[in-house]
Amino acid sequence: MWEYSEKVQEHFFSPRNAGAVADANATGDVGSLSCGDALRLTLKVDPETEVILEAGFQTFGCGSAIASSSALTEIIKGKTLDEALKVTNQDIADYLDGLPPEKMHCSVMGREALQAAVANYRGEEWKDDHEEGALVCKCFAVDSVLIEETIRSNKLTTVEEVVNYTKAGGGCSACHEGIEEILAGVLAESGQTFAPSAKSVAVAMPTPPAKMTNLQRMHRIETVLESIRPTLQRDHGDVELVDIDGKNVYVDMKGACAGCQMASVTLEGIQERIIDELGEFVRVLPSQAMPRAERAYG
Repeated sequence: MWEYSEKVQEHFFSPRNAGAVADANATGDVGSLSCGDALRLTLKVDPETEVILEAGFQTFGCGSAIASSSALTEIIKGKTLDEALKVTNQDIADYLDGLPPEKMHCSVMGREALQAAVANYRGEEWKDDHEEGALVCKCFAVDSVLIEETIRSNKLTTVEEVVNYTKAGGGCSACHEGIEEILAGVLAESGQTFAPSAKSVAVAMPTPPAKMTNLQRMHRIETVLESIRPTLQRDHGDVELVDIDGKNVYVDMKGACAGCQMASVTLEGIQERIIDELGEFVRVLPSQAMPRAERAYG
């Protein structure tokens, strides 16, 4: 498991500015359902000075995503929009006394949400430009534009760092060659040469200390669901484990969560937390996605 600073834990267990801002006049929505994190940032901006008076967030992701969003809202309150736009994902990580390298992508998402919210306030159409790039990582739907931008802004030099900051290559690792090509191209712009190494091509997914039995995996997954359940129940929803088939975890969304427009985000958030707990890549799917024969048997 990863080590988190006391400040990350503090902002996870007691997040600041959680929830939507009343009378917000700026909203930024970002996130990838495939990577499991989604964030909505709402701001109340003084129209005379463009100072951010209030900031709130709504997210369903891992602990680092919640802590990063909480930290972002604290950092930008009291700043003008132009000042806030200068905040980098590294500023967010520094505010939290550091993030595990494998969780830096959470701070990147916060920066994009801020850009989207400012564009919304100013009546501009914000585009992350990701759809313009070729899809590199199919596991997490990360494209070349996002990878290139993240490499440049964070001065990344290895595949491992790209995985940590974007999640690209963190699943099956089949796209590592493509990431290497992008790295080589970006580094060449500044006269640097990309030199692949054993460390640079390592998949940045945690390795379990020992192989778990199916019963141990089930207990850990149930533990994750139990920790999430109170949050869902407050909104009159719930989640129930249906079956585990290899890397596929099937669940039923109950109550208000069944058919909710945000159900996909909720499922991906659950997936992220289970990956954190198990230290392995899994997919969380609705029970309707089970093979027909298995559903009939169940």
